[in-house]
Amino acid sequence: MLVKAMLPLGLEKVRITGGEPLLRKDIAVLISMIRECDYGLDIALTTNGSLLSRHAEKLANSGLDRVTVSLDAIEDEVVQEISNSSISSNDIIQGVKAALKHGLAVKINTVVIKNYNEHQIIPITEQFYQMGVTVRFIEYMDVGGTKNWNPQQVVFGEEIRTIIASRFGKLKPVKRQKYGQVAKRWSLNNGYEIGFIESISKPFCQSCTRARISANGKLYTCLFSEQGHDLKSLITMGADITDLRDAVIALWSKRADRYSEVRTIRKFETRPVEMHFIGG
Repeated sequence: MLVKAMLPLGLEKVRITGGEPLLRKDIAVLISMIRECDYGLDIALTTNGSLLSRHAEKLANSGLDRVTVSLDAIEDEVVQEISNSSISSNDIIQGVKAALKHGLAVKINTVVIKNYNEHQIIPITEQFYQMGVTVRFIEYMDVGGTKNWNPQQVVFGEEIRTIIASRFGKLKPVKRQKYGQVAKRWSLNNGYEIGFIESISKPFCQSCTRARISANGKLYTCLFSEQGHDLKSLITMGADITDLRDAVIALWSKRADRYSEVRTIRKFETRPVEMHFIGG
């Protein structure tokens, strides 16, 4: 219902995230329902990749277009420490291969933390360069659930590019960037592209076009929001698609989110909603 309400507002992309969305038993059914709303929608899913081999075929058959796999290291020891699990990077890579086999586009998201997984930048780039899969390196953010974050832990995009260039050669910025695109694309001489999400060093609040809907039906206008706006209650009280559309217009037109632009000058402490609650 929310997807149908937002289509006339210019909705082009729907991303399913979590938590881990592949733990939901009927995830393919949900994707099929979204696909039936509009066959031109770009539907994506973010996953840790551990179950991707098992589900890739049915995800593709349900109408999913793209998968973003979160992977912060190639070394299993680092992967397992980050995820607090026994997951293997090889399992994730096999999931990526399964997704590609079934026609899904794939990107890799890697959060880089100083003195923690910087040494994994080259191995990750090498692995997915060989597979022709785009990697997007993300500056470590103080999002909900991040404990004891401080700016000294951030490895800036420029630093990451310098590390990559030392092994692969000079990177050049890709000039064709779509408005609202959070990752800025750079390419190697052979055309292989790598993305950089630099919300710490180069905030992009003014061009943000992303709204987030939590599992309990609240709309968040920013990844760093402290409070959501209850749309589920409107539906429970009988709101139709037009009512929901008007509510979204009212909420979005009044948004004044600039957290990434003012994080260093704000004079009060904020408590953003937990990342696992609204996704990345």
